Amino acid sequence: MATAYDYPSAMHVHRANIDIILVGDSCAMVELGYETTQPMTLDQMIHHCQAVKRGVHADGDDGAGGKNKPLLVGDMVFGTYEFADLDVALQNSYKMVKEGGMDAVKLEGGSKHRAETIRHIVDGGVAVMGHIGLTPQAISVIGGFRAQGRTASRAREMLDEALRLQDAGAFAIVLECVPSTVAQAVTETLEIPTIGIGAGGQTSGQVLVYHDMLGMMSHPHHEAFMPKFCKQYAQVGHAITQGLEQFKKDVEDGTFPGEEYSPYVMDEAEKNVFESLLEKDSAERMNRHAEAAEKLKQADEYEQLSLYGGRNKSDDK
Repeated sequence: MATAYDYPSAMHVHRANIDIILVGDSCAMVELGYETTQPMTLDQMIHHCQAVKRGVHADGDDGAGGKNKPLLVGDMVFGTYEFADLDVALQNSYKMVKEGGMDAVKLEGGSKHRAETIRHIVDGGVAVMGHIGLTPQAISVIGGFRAQGRTASRAREMLDEALRLQDAGAFAIVLECVPSTVAQAVTETLEIPTIGIGAGGQTSGQVLVYHDMLGMMSHPHHEAFMPKFCKQYAQVGHAITQGLEQFKKDVEDGTFPGEEYSPYVMDEAEKNVFESLLEKDSAERMNRHAEAAEKLKQADEYEQLSLYGGRNKSDDK
């Protein structure tokens, strides 16, 4: 499983033939720039789910031993499923399926109430993936992004949570930031698959965040924070920075676009007619230019335009 948050990332993950695409609420941090996942809204999540759905469809599915359609799972964001009224969670899960185009939803937590919520959603016809261990939506309660299950008693509680979610009807469970021994015990106990992230190699599957594994935030001169459990399979951020810097240089020194990237031309006859038309009204255009320049001099926006590093032609006089 890998995350995707938009049209191009969904296309790339699909092309890699990865089984499950998670439209995670980590989008809040890696795409929208929030410090946590908590500010993400349901409408924002649905917007990103729709983009991922279009990306998967655009990449095609030949149905003949090629790429299979991945299972699309969308995170239920903070504040959409925790209520005592279980119908709130059910209604929001329907939105994720009907509007967002997801095949299933994912909920965080392993409490008895969370299990009841999952059971209600599953009974309503929506498939649910569980998520225990580090649950980022609950950082206000657990005291930050901290590994879980490192004491024997907490590890045993996690096993009970996993069984509870399985009994409630979850089809799989994400185990995040837990010792590998704990993840192995949970995996061996359950009948449903486990998907690990920072949980060692004994889970049924693995998931990583798209931006982390591909080094999207990496830079040649400094590295963005990277979770200890994340292997970086590429340094896409380096290539992006280098490409943008080269574009800036080429524009500034005049080598771009050049003749090679200026493909649209007039034939000579039309060019001659155009030059004649320009010559005919050149005096009028000069007058209009002067009037516009004078008008801008009297307006505040003239000074505002100068704030962005441009020079006014009158500055050279």
